[in-house]
Amino acid sequence: MTLPDTNRQIIFARRPNGVPTPDCFALVTTPIPSVGPAQALIRNDFLSVDPYIRMRMEEKDSYAPVMAIGETLVGRTVGQVVDSRIDGFAAGDWVVGRLGWQDYSAAKAADLQKIDLAAAPATAYLGALGSTGITAWVGLMTFGRPQAGETVLVSAASGAVGSVVGQLARLQGCRAVGIAGGASKCALVKDEFGFDDCIDYKSPTFVEDLARAVPEGVDVYFDNVGGPILDAVLPRLNNFARIPLCGLVSQYNATEPYGVKHLREVFNRRVTLRGFVLSDHKDLWPAATAALANAYGAGRLKYRETITDGLENAPQAFIDMLGGSNIGKQLVRLRAA
Repeated sequence: MTLPDTNRQIIFARRPNGVPTPDCFALVTTPIPSVGPAQALIRNDFLSVDPYIRMRMEEKDSYAPVMAIGETLVGRTVGQVVDSRIDGFAAGDWVVGRLGWQDYSAAKAADLQKIDLAAAPATAYLGALGSTGITAWVGLMTFGRPQAGETVLVSAASGAVGSVVGQLARLQGCRAVGIAGGASKCALVKDEFGFDDCIDYKSPTFVEDLARAVPEGVDVYFDNVGGPILDAVLPRLNNFARIPLCGLVSQYNATEPYGVKHLREVFNRRVTLRGFVLSDHKDLWPAATAALANAYGAGRLKYRETITDGLENAPQAFIDMLGGSNIGKQLVRLRAA
């Protein structure tokens, strides 16, 4: 494989105040990384842009260190090994790693995971069969603890994590109800991902529609968004309900914190609300990976992708994703096929 002379990278140029703008990012060119001992050079083909990156653009650390101005944007990629000095990795192998917003990356073995393109397309390992699907499995199975016959409610149900959560809930014998933005997304959640129902949070009758959709209450609420939607759900929870808190995407761009009005319901109904971060639960990854692969292989796990072409367009894809424009996993194809 003939390599180009330079490596394109997107670097972090400015901290946002509210919604990120294009000038928070900069496209630069640098030399192709050199390959040192026990390293491999990876040509990244697809990049995953995810909501958690927004938290790493803040001035203060959250659960992960903030990015420094001038740093290459963090992000998971899938691509091919083009040169290897690592035993067990050879040119042509397909790998996934947290290798950043760039065309080429030098990586150690610990940074890489081989993937099998005979089992699923490469992009699936950035989504339903990768960390996204593992997040859904760990949050639902470990902290949601769904039981057959229970009602599982999922926010951002047309998104990468939420769509997997609902399907996993159905596999557990639960009734899965989604929350999504707009009639077309709600139709997709029901017709393609197999949820029993879906409520449009943009509807002026959202609160009434939610009550109608969960007449027997909610046993597990898998929350990806927080804010007013969480507030609307709290009064609908059953006693001893569980809330795996996966994200707060409605709050990432907020300049003022949202004040939850129905927090008393957590006490009244003896609710367990648990925030979780995937990196804290690496011991569960093998079980999650196996379960997801089995479900996909049996045709019982579906996924969608929104793909933007060109590394130079990754910042806008990220901004649009935070605004909810994507369906399923938001990816960037770094170069033409």
